[in-house]
Amino acid sequence: MDSTWQLLSRRPGSAGYLPIETQTFRLPDGSESDWDVYGRDASVGVLALTEAREVVLVRQFRPGPGALLDELPGGYVEAGEEVLVAAARELREETGYAGELELIGASWLSATSRTRRFAVVASNARVVGPPTPGPGEFCEVLTCSLEEFRRHLRGGALTDVDLGYLALDHLGLLGEG
Repeated sequence: MDSTWQLLSRRPGSAGYLPIETQTFRLPDGSESDWDVYGRDASVGVLALTEAREVVLVRQFRPGPGALLDELPGGYVEAGEEVLVAAARELREETGYAGELELIGASWLSATSRTRRFAVVASNARVVGPPTPGPGEFCEVLTCSLEEFRRHLRGGALTDVDLGYLALDHLGLLGEG
């Protein structure tokens, strides 16, 4: 933490499944300010690429945007769980796919979130069984070509655009036709 910002207090809270903590800071000018910091510690998004070079997506309703979005499979990393284990679990649960996993990068969810979002690539993704979504998850599995996925990323109609770009960049597939 920047030493010019002094953490004075923390007050826990909740917004449904989302933990929230109000943190009070003394700022560099001596004033005090409250910040609502939210989220769990870590989440993961998986760009699963099949041998046919199709991207595996999950269509699900997202309450924030109030819409069905076609997104990368993923979810929260449980306490004590390794990121790659969480990636394999989420990919399998939401899509029924498995693949060769590689952790390739990370980003922060937002400036007021403690959630570190990890990007994982699943190469040679293949169906290994039916999806087994958890309670409250209603997922439709679909695939699209790399070109369709790049258009989808540029359109911004998903919540994990940054992870998709990190994955395509890592694979050298950002500009391919």
